Amino acid sequence: MEHHNLVEAFGAVAAVLGVGHVLADYVLGQSDRQAALKGAPSQEEVAAGVSPRRGWGACLGHCVSYHLVMVGLYGALRLVVPLPALGSTTALAWSFATHAILDHRWPVRWILRRLGSAGFAELREGGLTGLHLADQALHRTALIISAVLLVRL
Repeated sequence: MEHHNLVEAFGAVAAVLGVGHVLADYVLGQSDRQAALKGAPSQEEVAAGVSPRRGWGACLGHCVSYHLVMVGLYGALRLVVPLPALGSTTALAWSFATHAILDHRWPVRWILRRLGSAGFAELREGGLTGLHLADQALHRTALIISAVLLVRL
């Protein structure tokens, strides 16, 4: 793909992934039950006997629904922008894996704690949480990587 077309394709893909993320995460791709149950148990809960695998079923169910929305939007994009099959497959796999890992919540807490922002991870104010804001920033970063993979492979 020549440079000009590559830049246009990247812009189109990034825009569709960005809109798709919000649509799939907040409107069409996640039930209240999945949102409530997708997180990993805390270390204290595991010590008290809760399975460390708790949350994966809801998390993966959300990721499947989320990516069905994304595939639908991506299919619409392919009607106007030719995109490579290998890049498409790789980008969707990257998106699925990173979304599942981040939505299990412990990785976001771990990152914030390692960066000296443990308090932000626990922030709950005015309907927002620090964990949610960090989660969204990490998802959007992963989607930009997906867009690069999609147009470059």
